Amino acid sequence: MDRILIEGLKFDCIIGINDWERVAKQPIEIDLTLHADLSKPAASDDVEDTINYRTISRSVRDFVEGSSFGLVEKLSDGVARLCLEDERVQRVDVRLRKPGALRLGRSVGIDITRTRDDL
Repeated sequence: MDRILIEGLKFDCIIGINDWERVAKQPIEIDLTLHADLSKPAASDDVEDTINYRTISRSVRDFVEGSSFGLVEKLSDGVARLCLEDERVQRVDVRLRKPGALRLGRSVGIDITRTRDDL
């Protein structure tokens, strides 16, 4: 399976379970790996045959910036499901990091994988 990599997306959103996290937007960082068969666009060289990573990135931005979840797990799952709305995406890996979540560490993050079967 081929992969499209989208790395280093940075957004601000309401995320967290503490009272102060429910009012102030915090930065998060997202990396996406979209698994798909890219043989058709490779042969045609036509953008209509491939997954438009700009469209996916904008959809993720709109979803994340408009969200208000307590857990990064829930936010990550929502991002994954959004990516799978493009029927060409067979599997998606989402890496989400919340910088500054721990005073002693650079960030807290999770990696999740979802497939079309998870829909």
